[in-house]
Amino acid sequence: MAAQEYRAPESIGRLQQRALFVGGVALLVSLLGVMRTPGLFYQSYLMSFMLICGLTLGSLGLLMLQHLTSGQWGIIIRRSLESATRTIPLLAAFFLPIALFGMHHLYSAWLDPEEVKKEPLSDFQQRYLTAGGFYMRAVIYFAIWLLLMYLFNRWSEEQDANREDRALRRRFKMFAGPGIILYVFAMSFAAIDWVMSLDPSWISTIYGLLFLAGELISALCFAVVIERILFRYKPMSELLRPDFVHDHGKFMLTFVMVWAYFSFSQWLIIWSGNLPEEITWYIRRLHGGWGGVGLFLVVFQFFVPFFLLLSRPLKRDITRLVWLAVWLICVRYIDLFWLIEPNFSASFHVTWADLLIPFAMGGLWLAYFCRNLSSMPLLPAYDVFAKQVLEPKHE
Repeated sequence: MAAQEYRAPESIGRLQQRALFVGGVALLVSLLGVMRTPGLFYQSYLMSFMLICGLTLGSLGLLMLQHLTSGQWGIIIRRSLESATRTIPLLAAFFLPIALFGMHHLYSAWLDPEEVKKEPLSDFQQRYLTAGGFYMRAVIYFAIWLLLMYLFNRWSEEQDANREDRALRRRFKMFAGPGIILYVFAMSFAAIDWVMSLDPSWISTIYGLLFLAGELISALCFAVVIERILFRYKPMSELLRPDFVHDHGKFMLTFVMVWAYFSFSQWLIIWSGNLPEEITWYIRRLHGGWGGVGLFLVVFQFFVPFFLLLSRPLKRDITRLVWLAVWLICVRYIDLFWLIEPNFSASFHVTWADLLIPFAMGGLWLAYFCRNLSSMPLLPAYDVFAKQVLEPKHE
């Protein structure tokens, strides 16, 4: 079968239209709300932005990991990952409201001189936490991500045109390693700038890695959701074998364990140190109802998924695994809620913006993703490792 025959089914186009409609309606309602309560809007906007950031940039990390390892597990979802990475320009557009209008609503702890007097910053923080530095570093982050997106998608298009070009395969592998390092550093510092700096009195050296683990979970789960949608139609119904699904389930288990390891390590080190400037971050998240949210995450973002993913039959059944994938994406948003919202509210509560903005931003992002997925073959048929995926079709 020719590569051009591996096209997305019409259901992806219908999904694009529905996502665009939901996102557009939710966006209009959100814009009405921002005029009345801008503070609440930008707090919820940041949480939704970080969720979409995870879906987009986590896919970039997984894409480079697949090129580095040359694993068959990634061939079947590679075009989904590439389509997600090609939404980085939209992610940059989503960032503009934060940079242009939301700075003083979110980062007053280091932008407002009156707030700085309450908790003076160190000399290093005063030099690092400036509006100019914030903008300059954001430009660098997006430049790195856009460059990586451009290179790996451009070479993928060349691979479709040049058939089995082994030089391209070597180029993928050679650049994937340095690309992963750039991605890790850029995302780690972005997490520090965009989230950890909400409370400049608190620092954690593992904070960026915690976000990276969450991004990989949400991106892989989204890829599983898309492959389940495509599994209803040819050619994916004939190409997606249980062993590929099993690999994706094993990766989900791995990333859940990594997230739990980073989370527990951060808690253990800070709690054992018992330093007032560090432990107050956790104290704030253990009172006012936030402790219940934290316990919920421990149980339903780690323990329940962990024990479910120990099941081999579950990991090999896409129709069952997809429900766990959807759940983990939803719980990731709750995790971001627990990380971000206590910086602004001492007690747990949910606002209209917390429920509406994810649909606005997520709908627009999903519509752009579907557009990207429909514009390319669903399988990189001329990759040297794609033959092993196509074997059942040949038989």
